[in-house]
Formats: sequence, C-alpha cells, structure tokens
Amino acid sequence: MVGGSMGAHDGGGAREAVGANISHGAADLVRARAQLLEGGLPRNPRLDAESLRLALVDLYELWLTTKGTEVGITRDSGLALVAVGGLGRGEMLPYSDLDLVLLHDDVDPKLVAEIADQLWYPLWDAHIKLDHSVRTVAQAVRVATDDMVAALGMLEARHIVGDPELSALLIGEVRRNWRTGIRTRFDELITQVEARWQRSGEIAHRAEPDLKNGRGGLRDIQLLDALAIAQLTDAVPGLGPDVPGGGLTIAHRRLLDVRTELHRVAGRARDQLRAQDADEIGAALRIGDRFDLARTLSDSARTVGYSVDVGLRTAANALPRRGLARLRRLPVRRPLDEGVVEHSGEVVLARDARPQRDPGLILRVAASSARTGLPMSATTLNRLSEDAPELREPWPRGALNDLLILLGAGRGVIGAIEALDRTGLWGRLLPEWGAVRDLPPRDAQHVWTVDRHLMETVARAGSMSTRVARPDLLALGALLHDIGKGRAGDHSVVGAELATHIGRRLGLWPSDVSTLHAIVRYHLLLPDTATRRDLADPQTVQRVVDALDGDVQLLELLHTLAEADSLATGPGVWGEWKASLIGELVRRCRLVMAGEPLPTPEPIAPALIAKAKTGGVHVELRQGEGKYTYAVTVIAPDGTGLLSDAAGVLALHSLRVLSASLGSEGDSAIDEFLVSPEFGNPPDAGLLRQELIRAINGQLDVSTALAKREREAVGARASKYANAEPKLLWTKTSVPGQVILELRAEDRIGLLSRLAGALEHTNTDVRWAKVVTMGSAVVDSFCLDLGIDDTEKRRATIANAVLAMVARPEPRKPDGDRPAT
Repeated sequence: MVGGSMGAHDGGGAREAVGANISHGAADLVRARAQLLEGGLPRNPRLDAESLRLALVDLYELWLTTKGTEVGITRDSGLALVAVGGLGRGEMLPYSDLDLVLLHDDVDPKLVAEIADQLWYPLWDAHIKLDHSVRTVAQAVRVATDDMVAALGMLEARHIVGDPELSALLIGEVRRNWRTGIRTRFDELITQVEARWQRSGEIAHRAEPDLKNGRGGLRDIQLLDALAIAQLTDAVPGLGPDVPGGGLTIAHRRLLDVRTELHRVAGRARDQLRAQDADEIGAALRIGDRFDLARTLSDSARTVGYSVDVGLRTAANALPRRGLARLRRLPVRRPLDEGVVEHSGEVVLARDARPQRDPGLILRVAASSARTGLPMSATTLNRLSEDAPELREPWPRGALNDLLILLGAGRGVIGAIEALDRTGLWGRLLPEWGAVRDLPPRDAQHVWTVDRHLMETVARAGSMSTRVARPDLLALGALLHDIGKGRAGDHSVVGAELATHIGRRLGLWPSDVSTLHAIVRYHLLLPDTATRRDLADPQTVQRVVDALDGDVQLLELLHTLAEADSLATGPGVWGEWKASLIGELVRRCRLVMAGEPLPTPEPIAPALIAKAKTGGVHVELRQGEGKYTYAVTVIAPDGTGLLSDAAGVLALHSLRVLSASLGSEGDSAIDEFLVSPEFGNPPDAGLLRQELIRAINGQLDVSTALAKREREAVGARASKYANAEPKLLWTKTSVPGQVILELRAEDRIGLLSRLAGALEHTNTDVRWAKVVTMGSAVVDSFCLDLGIDDTEKRRATIANAVLAMVARPEPRKPDGDRPAT
C-alpha cells in the first residue's frame, strides 16, 4: 500500500478548514488549493496523496456549488452543472484541468450566456485551466455519439449543482447509447487505444513513463470502466487471491498517488514522470528511491496491462456476432492436452478437468498457451489460482516436461509466464521469482526489468536449442541465470545456490543440478573474458578451462546462453565483434580441453612487416566480416601520441571504434581497429593517411577538433553527461609489474583517443588494449606496464586522468536551485 489513507472524515476536515476562505472569487479557490498543497491545515501538516485528492474534490465542489447557486443554477432553474474528467471521477489532482458542462433546458439563451460568463470568468481570471461547454442534453448526447473521446469523458459525468434530473437525463442517455452502440464502435475504440499505446509506450519499460496515457496507465483503467458500463466485462477482473501487489484496485491507487505527487513536485499539471523527480516522489510516498518507485510502477502498470488485455478479450467475445458470422456454428472445444482445450480463441479447462487433484494442470495450461499462441482464459487462471494444489517435491517427471515445453515455446513463453505471474501462479511454482519481479535494471544497457529480461532470454534461447546437446539445461539456465539479483552479494554466486535448490525441487539428476549450478555461476565468464582480456595470453584461456573443470558440454551451454543473454539485454549489446571474440575464446578453450596445445598468436602478415621496415605512415582499410564493419590497419613510427592521434582521426571521420589491438615491429607500431561508420561509407584510406600525418606532425590538433565536433553534434548533452557513474577496475596479470585497467563508461565522440591521450600524458606504457563498444556503453581494457612503480599513488594518478576523459552524470541541483515552473 502506497502512503496512508486519511479517509472521508479527514477529507471533510480539510473542506471545513478551507471553507472559510471561499468567497465569490476564484482567487480564493486558488489560495485554498495552495494551502492544501503546502500543508497549511492545523490538524494535517501535510496531506497524503489520497487525502489530498479527496480534499481537492471537496474544495472544488464547495466553490462550484456556492458560485452556481449564487448565479442562479438551482434545482428548479432548468440548469445543471455537470463535472467530467478528474472531478467527475472524484480523482481531482492538484493541477488537473477543470472539465465542466453547463446543461440547460428551455432557458432563454441570453440568460444562459450570462450565467455561463459569471461562472467561467472568475475561473479564467484566477488562471485555473478550464475545459467547458454549454449544451442542451440532446446536443451533449449528439456530441458523445459522434466523438469517441467525448463519449468516454461523459461516461464519467457527475452532477454538481442545479437540476439533478437534468444531469441524470444526460448521464442516463449517454450510458444507454454507449451500451447500445458499442457493437459498431468497438473497432474504433480498439484503434484509438492501440494508437495511444504506440504513441506513449509501456509504463513498465519506460525510463520516463507517461502515467496517464501509457500502456498500463490511468487511461486504461478508465477504459475498463467504459467496458463495464457497456456491460461487456467487469471493471475489476478477478485476478486470484495471490496476485502480486494486491490487484487492480491497489494498482489504480498507486498510479494515482504517483501522479498526484508528480503534480505537487512539478507545481503544474504533468503526466510524464521525469527521472530527476523520481527520488523525491518515491520519498514522499514512502516507497524508497527511484529504483523502488520504478519497481512499484512496473508492478502496477503490468497489472493494469494484463487486466486490460483480459477486458478487451472478454468484451470482444461478449459482442454479438455480425453478418455471416451469425450463421456459423458455435465454436467447438478443441483438445490441446490432458484437461486442456481451446474454446473461443482461448485456452480453457476441459469439462472433466479436476484442478484440485491435478497439480500439474497449471503447467499444461501454460504450455498449451505458449505453444499455440492462444491466451489463457482469465476464468481458467482464477480457478487454477483458487483450486490447484502445490506440486510435491521433487516434481513429477511430467510436470518438469511441461515446464520445458513452456520454456521452449519461443516468444509464446513471454505472454504465458506474464499471465501466470500477474495471477499469482508463477510465484507459486517458483517462489524465488519474487525477488526479481518488476526489479528495475541498474545500468543503461538493460531495457527490461529483470524478470522480463529472464523471459526474453528464455525466448531467445528457445530458438537456439539445436545448437546444444542439452536444450533442457539451456532453457533452465536461461530462466535462472539472473535469479540471484535483488539479493545481497554477487548475483552469480547467490543465483547458483538458488539454482541448486530449484534443480533439486524440479527433480533433476544430481549431475544436471551441478551443471545448472555452474551455468548460473559462470554465465558471465565467456563474455567478460572475451571482451576484457587478451585472448593471445595462454593464461586467459587456461583460467576459463580451469573454472569450467574442462567440461566441453558446459562450455557449449555457456556459449549459447551468452548470445541469448546479450540479445535479450538491449540493442547493441550483441554484435559481430562480440560474437567473434567469444567464438574465438570458445575455440581456444575447446583445443585445450581436448588436450591440444594452445596456438600461439598469429604472426603479423609479412606484407605489413615489410611496410613497417620501410618506415613512413601507412593506412589500410578493408571490408570486415560484417556488412557494416571495416578493418583499419595503421603502420607508423612508434612514439608518444600515436594511438591517440590514430583513434582521433578515425573519430573525426565518423568511424566508431568497435575494437582495437596494438602491435609493433621494430621501431614501427602496427595498430588494428575494427570500425563501423556512423552513416554512409567509410572515407578513403588515403584521406585517413593524410590526416594522420597532419596529426603526427602537429598540423592537426586532434583534441581540439574532437571537442568542436562534440559541441556541434546533435544530442551533445550525452557527450558531457552520462546516465551512470563510470567504473574503473584494476587486475594484476601473471607478469610482474603489468596490470589491467578496465573502464566501464558511456561512449562519447573520440573516447579512445581521449583515453590514449590521458595515458600518454601520465607517461604510462600501454602493452596492449582491447576496446569493445556495446550500444551506448564501452568496456575498454588496457594492459599497462608500471614496472616497480605499481603503487596506489601511481594508480590513483592514472585513474584520475582517465576519469577526466569520460562522461559523468549531471549533478543534481539542490531543491533551492530548482528552476521555477
């Protein structure tokens, strides 16, 4: 429960406390509203979100009834004032528009206009946002008939002051027309809803969600109410007794509370939650920090989203069939599995199913849904939630097989697990899921919550099952690889222990339990090693082989899981360069595991050595293995600043460095880069050579040119400010005096050039470098030869120089410095 409710009594107390300030002018209304927002009531220093909404409803109604009576809107006047929108729903937010309709019946138009002016003008003069209209009942009903948005608004209409029979006539006619006309308007309604979702996105997976219009937001709850008024579905679909978060009613309350505090923080009407306001709103609602708030919103939005899916599906099935469809026979019940059938496009229980005696029925229903792509009936899920018993431990073999069918169903697994989870059934099967449910990611690379990421990984792994000898362990590993997140400690270590307990509960063989443990424990081993260590170093490969105890099957599973995990993380995390690096590491590990010697690094091509011996500067550019990647080889006299100049020239020509490696022959450096043009084709190698010669000779100031290009770039803010703090890691190698410096940061224009320049300015000898770019983030590893000068002071000097080159999060201004709104 978010916040605490003060109840109707305290809302009335707020009305009594501010009522003395209400007079004929709306300016007093504004002052009274400010008093409520500032917590100026004697008995209530600060109203919580729900009590504030109740007090605002009372406040507006008090002013409108007082003013309406004064200007002649009485019971026998032939006039009535009706509220729609937030005031109509009784959900008045601090700065929401005031939506009013002045109804009249056989009243002199001149008198109606005078009364309307006396009502509207004080509100306008007080700068209260007002959406108003003056209509007869017939006119208002006609507008609702012609305009879908107006119809949805009038369904929430509520009488404020004047002739109650006139208001009741309007409300009754609008609702009656909505019920009788929904059959012809349903397709238009669906089109508008889907367009809104497309425009505003999903609240659960947006960094700055639209709480009102996004999928899973307040508009969707109003949609459910509209479908209930049309008598097509219940406004609050049954979600079972074990629903995470408390169900739709609590989700509605939470969304309203967050939007209320958003208004209060912003000082004006706002629907989109900004990242910089999240901590303050979370604290005001006693939820926690921005991550806790994001988790709460994800839970609420996904509950609403599931409820809307059920509501729309139920409504569509409840509509009478049209045209030739009326002549077709009623849908038959097609068997899908034991106790499971298809009926009216949904997966339902067979008539002879006995959930109380069949604990595996939940998994068969879910597996049938995932396999066929048909949704599970809400009634079926509710019945299973109420009646199905717990699976005994270890699970029966049939239940494990049904779980594996579910996990191997491709994209269908996502919707099936989501439905089970929203109705409390998935948590019953996998209690450990609670810690990752709706858990927001902690880095910018992840676009999903942790639980959704696990489902996405399972879906990806399902399409790769033929690559491995044990697709069952691949599926289980994909499901559990991040199960340790949300708990204290290294999530790989914690998750491995949880995977052991889960594997035993599922009834796996002891050897398979050990493999599942190792999959979760080492699911990051291959990508971390391949992208951050020198694959030519025998010690690198040997460490991987030792960690996996020489198990080739485990290596195969981790290789496939690494790809599925990366693809399920977000755009840019998996690419040709990362695939080739991990593939090469796996190849070398296989050779060692097979007892063959690790091959030495391939020698530099003789042609390159020959060019290096001739001296001078040479640049070669050739097509890479991918369609949009290119290999650039730079040969030049070795010296301070060469790497910085070479990387800078590439950046100035819009070539993004995906990876880089350094080599040398005699007095010449041989540096190789894998690059990708930001757009179009790469420049000619001759042009790159000329620019590099200018940079080496001091005729081109690379750092100044990069700074200018960064300022001119569209979206240059990202080059200065990042979303997350950069991180530096130091690791010792097997060679005395050599250390590995690993940098994790957000990318910016010419970052490699800047980093190389920083290391050169600290007189640091770089033995080799490995650069990997993943989306907007980079993981750069440098092997530094510090010799006997490997001290904490020396490392601190290098770290400060490197961190000065990377983007840092924008400092948050103190509340007193926040610009006025």
